Amino acid sequence: MREPIDWHEGRLLSTRDLAADIRLFEIDPLGRFVAPAPGSHVTLAVLIGERPDRRCYSLLGPCADGLYRIAVKLHPESRGGSAYLWSLVPGARLTLSAPANHFVLGFHRPDYLLIAGGIGITPIYAMALALAETGARFRLLYACRRRQDLALAEDLRERIGDRLETYLDEERSQIDFAAGIARLAPGGELYACGPVGMLDAIREAWRQSGRPVEGLRFETFGNTGRYAAEPFTLTIPRLGKEIVVPRNQTMLDALEAAGVEMIHDCRRGECGLCAVDVLSVAGVIDHRDVYFSARQKAENRKICTCVSRVVQGGLAIDTGDRCE
Repeated sequence: MREPIDWHEGRLLSTRDLAADIRLFEIDPLGRFVAPAPGSHVTLAVLIGERPDRRCYSLLGPCADGLYRIAVKLHPESRGGSAYLWSLVPGARLTLSAPANHFVLGFHRPDYLLIAGGIGITPIYAMALALAETGARFRLLYACRRRQDLALAEDLRERIGDRLETYLDEERSQIDFAAGIARLAPGGELYACGPVGMLDAIREAWRQSGRPVEGLRFETFGNTGRYAAEPFTLTIPRLGKEIVVPRNQTMLDALEAAGVEMIHDCRRGECGLCAVDVLSVAGVIDHRDVYFSARQKAENRKICTCVSRVVQGGLAIDTGDRCE
Protein backbone atom coordinates (compact mmCIF):
# COMPACT_ATOMS: atom_id res chain seq x y z
CA MET A 1 0.00 0.00 0.00
CA ARG A 2 1.34 3.42 -0.95
CA GLU A 3 -0.17 6.86 -0.82
CA PRO A 4 -1.20 8.11 -4.28
CA ILE A 5 1.15 10.71 -5.73
CA ASP A 6 0.34 13.43 -8.23
CA TRP A 7 3.28 12.86 -10.56
CA HIS A 8 4.50 15.40 -13.10
CA GLU A 9 7.48 15.84 -15.37
CA GLY A 10 10.63 17.75 -14.57
CA ARG A 11 14.04 18.20 -16.14
CA LEU A 12 17.51 17.84 -14.66
CA LEU A 13 19.23 21.18 -15.27
CA SER A 14 22.64 20.58 -13.74
CA THR A 15 24.69 18.54 -11.30
CA ARG A 16 27.63 19.46 -9.09
CA ASP A 17 29.69 17.34 -6.73
CA LEU A 18 29.65 18.61 -3.13
CA ALA A 19 31.91 15.79 -1.94
CA ALA A 20 33.43 12.65 -3.44
CA ASP A 21 30.18 10.75 -2.93
CA ILE A 22 27.58 13.54 -2.64
CA ARG A 23 26.13 15.20 -5.73
CA LEU A 24 23.84 18.23 -5.98
CA PHE A 25 20.98 17.93 -8.49
CA GLU A 26 19.19 21.05 -9.77
CA ILE A 27 15.72 20.24 -11.11
CA ASP A 28 13.31 22.35 -13.14
CA PRO A 29 9.71 21.29 -12.31
CA LEU A 30 8.56 22.67 -15.66
CA GLY A 31 5.87 25.03 -14.47
CA ARG A 32 4.67 22.89 -11.54
CA PHE A 33 6.74 24.60 -8.85
CA VAL A 34 5.39 24.63 -5.29
CA ALA A 35 7.41 26.54 -2.70
CA PRO A 36 8.65 24.02 -0.09
CA ALA A 37 8.54 24.54 3.65
CA PRO A 38 11.69 23.68 5.65
CA GLY A 39 12.01 19.91 6.05
CA SER A 40 10.11 19.15 2.83
CA HIS A 41 11.05 16.44 0.37
CA VAL A 42 10.18 15.47 -3.18
CA THR A 43 9.58 11.93 -4.39
CA LEU A 44 11.35 10.89 -7.58
CA ALA A 45 10.54 7.94 -9.82
CA VAL A 46 13.65 5.79 -10.28
CA LEU A 47 14.58 2.58 -12.05
CA ILE A 48 16.20 -0.19 -10.01
CA GLY A 49 17.50 -2.36 -12.81
CA GLU A 50 14.35 -2.67 -14.93
CA ARG A 51 11.98 -2.25 -11.98
CA PRO A 52 10.28 1.12 -11.39
CA ASP A 53 10.43 2.41 -7.83
CA ARG A 54 10.46 5.70 -5.95
CA ARG A 55 12.80 7.51 -3.57
CA CYS A 56 12.34 10.57 -1.35
CA TYR A 57 14.95 13.33 -1.14
CA SER A 58 15.00 16.37 1.14
CA LEU A 59 14.89 19.75 -0.57
CA LEU A 60 17.65 22.25 -0.06
CA GLY A 61 15.29 25.19 0.43
CA PRO A 62 14.04 27.80 0.10
CA CYS A 63 14.17 27.34 -3.70
CA ALA A 64 13.32 31.01 -4.23
CA ASP A 65 14.25 30.82 -7.92
CA GLY A 66 11.61 28.17 -8.69
CA LEU A 67 14.07 25.28 -8.97
CA TYR A 68 14.30 22.23 -6.72
CA ARG A 69 17.70 21.17 -5.37
CA ILE A 70 18.54 17.87 -3.73
CA ALA A 71 21.84 16.38 -2.55
CA VAL A 72 22.20 12.63 -3.11
CA LYS A 73 24.83 10.44 -1.49
CA LEU A 74 26.06 7.52 -3.60
CA HIS A 75 25.86 4.77 -0.99
CA PRO A 76 28.09 1.69 -1.36
CA GLU A 77 25.14 -0.28 0.05
CA SER A 78 22.68 1.51 -2.24
CA ARG A 79 19.41 -0.24 -3.06
CA GLY A 80 19.75 1.39 -6.47
CA GLY A 81 18.09 4.81 -6.14
CA SER A 82 21.24 6.86 -5.70
CA ALA A 83 23.08 4.87 -8.40
CA TYR A 84 20.24 5.58 -10.83
CA LEU A 85 20.27 9.33 -10.15
CA TRP A 86 24.05 9.46 -10.42
CA SER A 87 23.76 7.90 -13.88
CA LEU A 88 21.69 10.83 -15.17
CA VAL A 89 23.13 13.75 -17.12
CA PRO A 90 21.76 17.31 -17.47
CA GLY A 91 18.78 17.39 -19.77
CA ALA A 92 17.38 14.10 -18.49
CA ARG A 93 13.63 13.97 -17.94
CA LEU A 94 12.45 13.18 -14.43
CA THR A 95 9.13 12.18 -12.93
CA LEU A 96 8.58 13.80 -9.55
CA SER A 97 6.01 14.83 -6.97
CA ALA A 98 5.17 18.17 -5.45
CA PRO A 99 6.92 18.80 -2.12
CA ALA A 100 5.57 16.97 0.91
CA ASN A 101 6.61 17.36 4.53
CA HIS A 102 6.79 14.81 7.36
CA PHE A 103 9.49 16.76 9.22
CA VAL A 104 7.78 20.06 9.90
CA LEU A 105 9.72 22.90 11.53
CA GLY A 106 7.76 24.71 14.23
CA PHE A 107 8.36 28.45 14.32
CA HIS A 108 8.29 30.94 17.21
CA ARG A 109 10.06 28.69 19.73
CA PRO A 110 12.48 30.32 22.22
CA ASP A 111 15.45 28.21 21.08
CA TYR A 112 16.42 25.47 18.62
CA LEU A 113 19.08 22.78 18.51
CA LEU A 114 19.68 21.28 15.05
CA ILE A 115 21.78 18.12 14.74
CA ALA A 116 22.88 16.47 11.48
CA GLY A 117 24.93 13.37 10.78
CA GLY A 118 26.41 12.90 7.31
CA ILE A 119 23.88 13.29 4.50
CA GLY A 120 21.31 14.02 7.22
CA ILE A 121 22.38 17.64 6.74
CA THR A 122 19.94 18.02 3.82
CA PRO A 123 16.69 18.76 5.70
CA ILE A 124 18.61 20.46 8.52
CA TYR A 125 20.23 22.85 6.01
CA ALA A 126 16.83 24.20 4.96
CA MET A 127 15.76 24.58 8.59
CA ALA A 128 18.92 26.49 9.49
CA LEU A 129 18.42 28.96 6.65
CA ALA A 130 14.76 29.47 7.57
CA LEU A 131 15.59 30.10 11.23
CA ALA A 132 18.39 32.49 10.31
CA GLU A 133 15.99 34.39 8.07
CA THR A 134 13.53 34.87 10.95
CA GLY A 135 16.24 35.86 13.43
CA ALA A 136 15.56 32.85 15.66
CA ARG A 137 18.01 31.62 18.27
CA PHE A 138 19.56 28.30 17.19
CA ARG A 139 22.70 26.19 16.91
CA LEU A 140 23.57 23.56 14.32
CA LEU A 141 25.81 20.61 15.27
CA TYR A 142 27.05 18.78 12.16
CA ALA A 143 29.00 15.50 12.40
CA CYS A 144 30.82 13.58 9.67
CA ARG A 145 33.55 10.99 9.45
CA ARG A 146 36.04 13.14 7.54
CA ARG A 147 36.47 16.82 6.73
CA GLN A 148 35.94 16.18 3.01
CA ASP A 149 32.52 14.74 3.84
CA LEU A 150 31.24 18.07 5.21
CA ALA A 151 28.97 18.83 2.25
CA LEU A 152 27.30 22.26 2.53
CA ALA A 153 29.41 23.25 5.57
CA GLU A 154 31.21 26.08 3.77
CA ASP A 155 27.94 27.49 2.47
CA LEU A 156 26.36 27.21 5.92
CA ARG A 157 29.32 28.94 7.55
CA GLU A 158 28.84 31.91 5.23
CA ARG A 159 25.13 32.10 6.01
CA ILE A 160 24.90 31.33 9.73
CA GLY A 161 28.44 31.96 11.01
CA ASP A 162 29.48 30.53 14.35
CA ARG A 163 26.05 29.04 14.98
CA LEU A 164 27.47 26.08 13.02
CA GLU A 165 29.67 23.62 14.93
CA THR A 166 31.33 20.71 13.10
CA TYR A 167 32.52 17.40 14.55
CA LEU A 168 34.75 14.87 12.78
CA ASP A 169 35.41 11.24 13.61
CA GLU A 170 38.90 11.48 12.09
CA GLU A 171 39.73 14.20 14.62
CA ARG A 172 38.07 12.25 17.44
CA SER A 173 35.57 15.01 18.11
CA GLN A 174 32.05 13.91 18.95
CA ILE A 175 28.82 15.69 19.73
CA ASP A 176 27.92 15.65 23.42
CA PHE A 177 24.17 15.28 23.04
CA ALA A 178 23.44 15.67 26.75
CA ALA A 179 25.44 18.89 26.96
CA GLY A 180 23.79 20.27 23.83
CA ILE A 181 20.34 19.57 25.21
CA ALA A 182 21.26 21.09 28.56
CA ARG A 183 22.11 24.38 26.81
CA LEU A 184 18.73 24.47 25.08
CA ALA A 185 16.40 27.05 26.60
CA PRO A 186 13.19 25.81 28.25
CA GLY A 187 10.55 25.31 25.60
CA GLY A 188 13.20 24.90 22.92
CA GLU A 189 13.05 22.13 20.32
CA LEU A 190 15.58 19.70 18.89
CA TYR A 191 15.51 18.64 15.24
CA ALA A 192 17.82 15.84 14.13
CA CYS A 193 18.53 13.81 11.00
CA GLY A 194 21.21 11.19 10.63
CA PRO A 195 22.06 7.50 10.97
CA VAL A 196 19.97 5.37 13.27
CA GLY A 197 22.72 5.00 15.89
CA MET A 198 22.95 8.77 16.27
CA LEU A 199 19.18 9.14 16.52
CA ASP A 200 18.99 6.41 19.17
CA ALA A 201 21.61 8.24 21.24
CA ILE A 202 19.79 11.56 20.84
CA ARG A 203 16.47 10.02 21.87
CA GLU A 204 18.05 8.55 25.00
CA ALA A 205 19.76 11.82 25.92
CA TRP A 206 16.45 13.66 25.42
CA ARG A 207 14.61 11.11 27.58
CA GLN A 208 17.15 11.47 30.36
CA SER A 209 16.85 15.26 30.21
CA GLY A 210 13.21 15.00 31.25
CA ARG A 211 12.09 17.38 28.53
CA PRO A 212 8.67 16.98 26.85
CA VAL A 213 8.58 14.26 24.23
CA GLU A 214 7.02 16.59 21.66
CA GLY A 215 10.08 18.85 21.78
CA LEU A 216 12.19 16.25 19.91
CA ARG A 217 11.66 15.74 16.19
CA PHE A 218 13.77 13.62 13.92
CA GLU A 219 14.06 12.06 10.49
CA THR A 220 16.26 9.21 9.32
CA PHE A 221 17.49 8.33 5.86
CA GLY A 222 16.69 4.71 6.63
CA ASN A 223 19.63 2.88 5.05
CA THR A 224 22.25 2.70 7.75
CA GLY A 225 22.75 0.09 10.41
CA ARG A 226 25.29 -1.32 12.79
CA TYR A 227 26.37 -4.02 10.34
CA ALA A 228 27.13 -4.09 6.63
CA ALA A 229 24.22 -5.40 4.60
CA GLU A 230 24.41 -9.03 3.50
CA PRO A 231 21.94 -11.52 1.99
CA PHE A 232 19.73 -13.44 4.42
CA THR A 233 16.89 -15.94 4.30
CA LEU A 234 13.39 -15.03 5.35
CA THR A 235 10.82 -17.73 6.08
CA ILE A 236 7.06 -17.37 6.62
CA PRO A 237 5.82 -20.75 7.96
CA ARG A 238 2.14 -19.79 7.77
CA LEU A 239 2.45 -19.10 4.06
CA GLY A 240 4.99 -21.84 3.33
CA LYS A 241 7.37 -19.28 1.84
CA GLU A 242 11.14 -19.02 1.94
CA ILE A 243 12.57 -15.81 0.51
CA VAL A 244 16.18 -14.79 -0.02
CA VAL A 245 16.65 -11.08 0.65
CA PRO A 246 19.62 -9.78 -1.43
CA ARG A 247 22.16 -7.38 -0.01
CA ASN A 248 20.81 -4.44 -2.02
CA GLN A 249 17.08 -5.07 -1.44
CA THR A 250 14.92 -4.36 1.59
CA MET A 251 12.93 -7.04 3.35
CA LEU A 252 9.77 -5.14 2.45
CA ASP A 253 10.62 -5.10 -1.26
CA ALA A 254 11.52 -8.80 -1.18
CA LEU A 255 8.21 -9.65 0.51
CA GLU A 256 6.21 -7.68 -2.03
CA ALA A 257 8.16 -9.22 -4.92
CA ALA A 258 7.27 -12.65 -3.52
CA GLY A 259 3.57 -11.76 -3.58
CA VAL A 260 3.13 -11.11 0.15
CA GLU A 261 0.61 -8.33 0.81
CA MET A 262 2.13 -5.63 3.02
CA ILE A 263 1.00 -2.36 4.58
CA HIS A 264 3.56 0.46 4.67
CA ASP A 265 3.99 4.18 4.33
CA CYS A 266 7.24 5.99 5.17
CA ARG A 267 9.77 3.34 4.03
CA ARG A 268 12.26 4.99 6.41
CA GLY A 269 11.63 3.04 9.64
CA GLU A 270 9.60 5.83 11.23
CA CYS A 271 5.89 4.94 11.06
CA GLY A 272 5.92 1.26 12.08
CA LEU A 273 3.18 0.23 9.63
CA CYS A 274 5.33 -2.42 7.96
CA ALA A 275 6.40 -4.10 11.23
CA VAL A 276 5.84 -7.86 11.48
CA ASP A 277 6.15 -10.46 14.26
CA VAL A 278 9.46 -12.24 14.71
CA LEU A 279 9.01 -15.98 15.31
CA SER A 280 12.67 -16.93 15.53
CA VAL A 281 16.04 -15.57 14.47
CA ALA A 282 19.23 -17.40 13.57
CA GLY A 283 21.80 -14.64 13.59
CA VAL A 284 21.60 -10.99 14.60
CA ILE A 285 18.80 -8.54 13.83
CA ASP A 286 20.13 -5.17 12.73
CA HIS A 287 17.28 -2.88 13.78
CA ARG A 288 17.62 0.21 11.59
CA ASP A 289 14.31 1.87 12.48
CA VAL A 290 13.57 4.74 14.84
CA TYR A 291 10.04 3.53 15.55
CA PHE A 292 10.80 0.94 18.25
CA SER A 293 12.44 1.81 21.57
CA ALA A 294 15.80 0.36 22.61
CA ARG A 295 13.97 -2.05 24.92
CA GLN A 296 11.67 -3.25 22.14
CA LYS A 297 14.62 -3.75 19.82
CA ALA A 298 16.43 -5.81 22.44
CA GLU A 299 13.34 -8.04 22.81
CA ASN A 300 13.41 -8.87 19.06
CA ARG A 301 9.66 -9.49 18.96
CA LYS A 302 8.97 -7.27 15.95
CA ILE A 303 10.92 -5.91 13.03
CA CYS A 304 10.37 -3.02 10.61
CA THR A 305 10.65 -4.65 7.21
CA CYS A 306 11.34 -1.43 5.29
CA VAL A 307 14.81 -0.86 6.74
CA SER A 308 15.92 -3.54 9.22
CA ARG A 309 17.95 -6.61 8.27
CA VAL A 310 19.60 -9.77 9.59
CA VAL A 311 23.28 -10.70 9.52
CA GLN A 312 24.95 -14.07 10.06
CA GLY A 313 21.77 -16.06 9.54
CA GLY A 314 18.08 -15.77 8.79
CA LEU A 315 14.71 -14.92 10.22
CA ALA A 316 11.27 -16.51 10.58
CA ILE A 317 8.34 -14.09 10.67
CA ASP A 318 4.56 -14.00 10.60
CA THR A 319 3.11 -11.23 8.46
CA GLY A 320 -0.43 -11.88 9.60
CA ASP A 321 -3.13 -10.50 7.33
CA ARG A 322 -1.47 -7.39 5.87
CA CYS A 323 -4.23 -6.62 3.34
CA GLU A 324 -6.36 -3.53 3.73
